[in-house]
Amino acid sequence: MAPLPFIEHIRAQRDLQTMKLIRRKLKKSQLLLRETDKGGNLYVAHLNEFEEKAADYRLKTGAYEELSSSPIEEILSKVTRLLNDLHAKPNQISSQQYKKMIPSRLTVELAYMYYNPKTHKNPITLRPIMNTIHAATTGISRFLDQSIRPLFDIHAQPRPIIDGGHLLRQLEQYVRNGHLKQTTLFCT
Repeated sequence: MAPLPFIEHIRAQRDLQTMKLIRRKLKKSQLLLRETDKGGNLYVAHLNEFEEKAADYRLKTGAYEELSSSPIEEILSKVTRLLNDLHAKPNQISSQQYKKMIPSRLTVELAYMYYNPKTHKNPITLRPIMNTIHAATTGISRFLDQSIRPLFDIHAQPRPIIDGGHLLRQLEQYVRNGHLKQTTLFCT
């Protein structure tokens, strides 16, 4: 990689100083700067207000809880033990499959949630984002996706819906074919 020209180097240093100044001012004023969910805009809010919205979201959904300690070691041990057991048994997983799925102790992180503000809604709400890129189960997830995706793509042909009448005709055909059961789930 070629070194930056002198003028670009000076500009980069000036930009770095500007960013540090902005960061200090935000921290001093207890403000949060986030990219919005849509539109690529920036959202500035008081830290307490944002934390309150996040806590309200967790309370309202009941789907998430804040952890007081990190269970990463326990999760990593369980995933590693499971994969080791499968690898040790004949005809379960190959060495190549094992290598694709085993988490690295050096890079594994606890999955975490963060929020992007939805400024196109009134009042402004938050969209939860789960970061699982370095989670202990990411290798397993990627392996399963690579293994199952071709089969899924073959059998899950796109079924575009043109309008409400078209949807009703497709649903009626689905019923006539005897596919509609009490356990049928519709996903959109």
